[in-house]
Amino acid sequence: MEDEEAEERREVRVVGSELVENYTVYIIQLRAGSFHWEVRHRYSDFYDLHEKLTAENKIERNLLPPKKMIGKNSRSLVEKRQKDLELYLQTLLGTFPLAVPKALARFLHFHLYEIHGIAAVLAEELFHKGEQLLLAGEVFTVTPLQLYAVTQLLRRAKPTCSTGDARNDLGHIMDFACRLKYLRISGRTGPVGTSNIHEQSLPCDLSIFKSLCQIEVSQCNARLLSGLTSCRRSLATISIHCSASSMKDILVPEAYDFEQWEPEGVAPGSPITAVVPKWKVLTTLDLSHNRISCIDESVKLIPEIEFLDFSHNDISTIENLQHLYNLIHLDLSYNKLADLTGIYTKVGNIKTLSLAGNVLESLRGLNKLYSLVNLDLSQNRIEQLEEVRNIGGLPCLEGVLLAGNPLTVIPDYRTKVLALFGDRASEVCLDSTRTTEKELDTVEVLKAIQKSRDARNKLASSEKKQ
Repeated sequence: MEDEEAEERREVRVVGSELVENYTVYIIQLRAGSFHWEVRHRYSDFYDLHEKLTAENKIERNLLPPKKMIGKNSRSLVEKRQKDLELYLQTLLGTFPLAVPKALARFLHFHLYEIHGIAAVLAEELFHKGEQLLLAGEVFTVTPLQLYAVTQLLRRAKPTCSTGDARNDLGHIMDFACRLKYLRISGRTGPVGTSNIHEQSLPCDLSIFKSLCQIEVSQCNARLLSGLTSCRRSLATISIHCSASSMKDILVPEAYDFEQWEPEGVAPGSPITAVVPKWKVLTTLDLSHNRISCIDESVKLIPEIEFLDFSHNDISTIENLQHLYNLIHLDLSYNKLADLTGIYTKVGNIKTLSLAGNVLESLRGLNKLYSLVNLDLSQNRIEQLEEVRNIGGLPCLEGVLLAGNPLTVIPDYRTKVLALFGDRASEVCLDSTRTTEKELDTVEVLKAIQKSRDARNKLASSEKKQ
């Protein structure tokens, strides 16, 4: 109860002023709970506000300090007016302790920084456009701050509308959220506007969303996003960027409450083991641009995954992917991979694989990826042409990217690489460029030379044995 009262408490002070061109701007500091922010207004803004409040809310006309044209920027007048304006604003907030008039809320930027004001604006937007957005099937974007505001208000045993305006009722948000299919949560780095609010430190509850098929989250703290698992039965696509340091944060938050857990369908190993439901319709998981250092056992919970993106993370070992029998497209670009030994035992059915931007010097391990169609190895440390032999015999390979590796400076690099694909040289697109007839002619010559060399080596070896 004390926490709620602290969140409800609003304070306002006029702490200073500054001269801008030929008029004075007053610096207003506000606090609502733990949030504080700054607003700047000139006297004419106060006057316009007062006109609205006297007309719409029956505020006494003499409450606002009067205008004064002569000497209006003198230091003594500015200091007196600063105190009078502070008293004016404090009186207004005391007059409206709960439902702040819209004009006053806008004036004090409650719609940007105070949870009631933020939620009221969102509710009114959905009152007017909610049905249209749902029918159009559009992606709806909210900020972590908006979700935080709604989360905090729903936790309180209070009416869903405090302003008296039905357009501001939280029920509009709840109804919309229950039916929404495509959601984007987009945060930002640094404080919000002139406030002390950092969106990555705000807890948000996503359990109000019951029908999501797709969610995209950026610049949040995944550990503070609760309720995502309430959409396990409907989510087909999850994209989380610049928000997570572990897969468990997203796929199995229950792991932080239990020492052990097992996916459903597996007999629990001990009484304290949690049985966690699987994400049965999730086919696309994009965890790129995070701080993930390992592919942990939570992949057991996403057996239907076809598209998996771990690019731009800190992964150094490929593990646990053997549980993903339906995986077709895998992006591990821009990580810290140096060794591909045994990769075929983890991703044997893969068709598209990106390993760009790692620290690979060898391609050993790729030679048994028989289903592979497209392979990106650009921006690695591959120096030796012989390494290409590890992929030269792959029967389905069509697209290969090697640009940005040291071996690309070798004279006649393209034809020498293509020659290692043997009879399939004409079917391979190297570095996004189709093989030309001239290159194929050169490849045939190189193949003939190699064949002759192999024959001589075989003969020499046979003579040595005799």
